[in-house]
Amino acid sequence: MSEHLQKAFSPAKLGKLQLKNRILKAATYEGKSPDGVPGELLLDFHREIVAGGTAMTTIGYCTTEADGRINDQMPWMDEQFRPQYTHLITELKSVAPDVKVSGQMTHCGNFTKNRKLQRLKRPLGPSRQLNMLGISAGMPFAGAMKLEDIDYLVKTYRDAALFMKSVGFDAIEIHFSHGYGLSQFISPRSNRRTDEYGGSLENRMRLPLRALDAVREAVGDDFPILGKMGMTDGVRDGLQFDEAIEVAAMLDNAGIDALICSGGTSSFNPMVYFRGETLDKGMLEVETNPIARLGLKYYGPRLFRHYPYEENFFLSDASKIRDRVNCQMVYIGGCTELESLEKVMREGFDFVQMGRPLVKDPHYVNNAMSNPNYRNNCSHCNKCASLIEAPGGIRCVENAPA
Repeated sequence: MSEHLQKAFSPAKLGKLQLKNRILKAATYEGKSPDGVPGELLLDFHREIVAGGTAMTTIGYCTTEADGRINDQMPWMDEQFRPQYTHLITELKSVAPDVKVSGQMTHCGNFTKNRKLQRLKRPLGPSRQLNMLGISAGMPFAGAMKLEDIDYLVKTYRDAALFMKSVGFDAIEIHFSHGYGLSQFISPRSNRRTDEYGGSLENRMRLPLRALDAVREAVGDDFPILGKMGMTDGVRDGLQFDEAIEVAAMLDNAGIDALICSGGTSSFNPMVYFRGETLDKGMLEVETNPIARLGLKYYGPRLFRHYPYEENFFLSDASKIRDRVNCQMVYIGGCTELESLEKVMREGFDFVQMGRPLVKDPHYVNNAMSNPNYRNNCSHCNKCASLIEAPGGIRCVENAPA
């Protein structure tokens, strides 16, 4: 095994958190919390991953409040779920005592089809706009946040961080990307405000930086905070790389421990971060809502554009951000096979997050460490992602049923 692969499988510190290797499970919403309860389906999914040697697994889409969910099947960070999250983390650490568990903190903003809003009458974002995801749910419009709404949102980040630390999470990943709440403020396409939260990049970053400060105040200086940021929205009038590199510098200066550089948006161009086979055909197979099916049939090919898959597809731009910041860097984006992992380590990244490779083979780390000729062989068909709202959630369709 080369020195760079040895580095990937050797212990390292994320901030002050000791990890047994540099392979992290990326945050993905798995669709395994029926009725909003994080139960045995979610536990079983992550149990396999931690048993397979991954140093830290990430529980995806931990919403900061009930109205931050994309659909009503997602849980949120709330006292009523304390027993479930405490059990989840305790069980994962009983399987692998040296594993760490992170939670991805996020909020949907104006992009939702959740009809069970508790605090709001309709979803809110930086500006009034069409809520594309909500059309099939009879909620096609999103309103603009008032200043008091922004203050309340910041408070939800603080409260969620306190809760997550108290139930045993070892790290928090704040989602600044992919067209969700904080990303909507960063993007000039979705943020058309004329007050102190809109216009210049400094103003558009005001809320994301307030959220980061609130989380840091809640968890303290020694608790790792990662940030998933976008390097592009994937649309002409959205965030572009020249501003994204400044976003990275701002997050770095604000004290983020590590950055994860992704791209694309769920609302405008999700295939930027998926690559490979488009999702619309697989989603059509499982969608039951007739209006949503009609939208997928006619709008799907425009939303789910084709980007041929290639290994390490974000590496070039992520390397430029790595050279700009002082915080640690977590690579994500097409790092599937060992030669790609070796290249990322050679480029000087501190950690690697994997999503689909670990869905394909939850025991990736143990198998790769024991076999120098290991191949993951994920075909990037993306059928796993299209099963998010199917019964049982995501799985690799190429693997034999358990």
